[in-house]
Amino acid sequence: MKKNLSIIRQGDVLLVPVSKLPEGLSEVPLENGRIVLMHGEVTGHAHAIADHGWSAAKKIADAAIGLAGRRARLLQAANGTRYLEVAESVSLTHEEHTAHAIPPGYYELPVQMEHSAERMRRVVD
Repeated sequence: MKKNLSIIRQGDVLLVPVSKLPEGLSEVPLENGRIVLMHGEVTGHAHAIADHGWSAAKKIADAAIGLAGRRARLLQAANGTRYLEVAESVSLTHEEHTAHAIPPGYYELPVQMEHSAERMRRVVD
């Protein structure tokens, strides 16, 4: 995978490049055909990747030689930490944010925390 990647932020979603994925990850199922990184708590909008599949021609060619796969997939560790594996550039979209191109690589999605005088809470878009 490509090295020297930059951190990507879109609203409350943070993608931190990592050099490799840990062992024992399980794939997170698609939601309505998309990879959803985070749901909004009020609007129902989502930070999502919809262009994770290969093009039709690529699917046919890969299936013919047994290499069918996806451009990206969301994985989760037993402790709940999530990772994004990107084989070919994809777009991270959200209804209220500018789309971001995510280059090939491995990314950790750390949980964002918000601190106030009253308490710390997990950030939800």
